[in-house]
Amino acid sequence: MKNIKVKTGQKAPTSGQYKAKGSSTEVTFIQGKRVPPTHTGVTEFTLIDKTKHSK
Repeated sequence: MKNIKVKTGQKAPTSGQYKAKGSSTEVTFIQGKRVPPTHTGVTEFTLIDKTKHSK
């Protein structure tokens, strides 16, 4: 998987589980939705598990 990163305020390029930089915390972002600010000040997230869609 390509190393996809997103920052606070940007729109998530793909839906899935993202890991906060410097943390073990994982959060779910939805494609096209803006990444919200965090209470800890973390601003960068890396996609670790893309959402799987079945048709």
